[in-house]
Amino acid sequence: MPSLFPSLARQVLSPLLCLFALAAPLASAHSLPAPVHAARQLIVVTTPSWDTPSGHLQAFERTGHGWQAHAGGFDVALGRSGSAWGIGLHPPQSDGPHKREGDGRSPAGIFAIGPAFGYAEHIHSALPYLPMQASSYCMDVPASPLYNRIVDAAQVGADAVKGSTEAMRLDLHNDGDRRYREGFVIEHNPGNVPGQGSCIFAHLWRAPGEATAGCTAMEPQQMSDLLAWLNPAAQPVFVLLPQAEYERLRRDWGLPSLAEAAP
Repeated sequence: MPSLFPSLARQVLSPLLCLFALAAPLASAHSLPAPVHAARQLIVVTTPSWDTPSGHLQAFERTGHGWQAHAGGFDVALGRSGSAWGIGLHPPQSDGPHKREGDGRSPAGIFAIGPAFGYAEHIHSALPYLPMQASSYCMDVPASPLYNRIVDAAQVGADAVKGSTEAMRLDLHNDGDRRYREGFVIEHNPGNVPGQGSCIFAHLWRAPGEATAGCTAMEPQQMSDLLAWLNPAAQPVFVLLPQAEYERLRRDWGLPSLAEAAP
């Protein structure tokens, strides 16, 4: 007579195996590190809503007691149409608007901070620095193989930068415009996917509160203070989120409580 144990074992173990199979992805997802797990410096910008063209910036640094506010916060200008999910260090999101080239929205999410740039030959910052030339452009043309990159026309050729609206020496191309005198790269769309948004920076505003095409803009002294504080060894990241999204994702993403921010 054949044993009943194999049959019973299959009946008992099959449902258990299914449960383990379902639970494995959930456990894996919860064990994933938070997007800011390695960062020791954060720049956090929050906005009242997806469609608000302004926000509030607060810097944080990680200490032995967790995230602590660094200096006081201040208001910044954002994209003229508000913000939308960008491509960065955070998991893809299905809700809310998504960033597209030319939509006038600042990318939302968590992003690495790239090099600083400006008009001067040198600045006071530990970040890698790119001095801009009259021939420097950021390519915002989706069809270009140089899309979402800062390039020098003297090196890549004048034809390679045709169509770009992002001359990086605005002072020379736009009647002394100061906006790119100092700034840093926000690494949205690091894979340079065509049409997903390009040339996203933190930079100076031309006039207080003036909205941007998708960047984050501020007063010159505020920018200088941030550049002097930022240190690539601290793996700094840039966070931009509507307030409701920030509160919804704060714990899962390892973000600081805004209630702990300096006044």
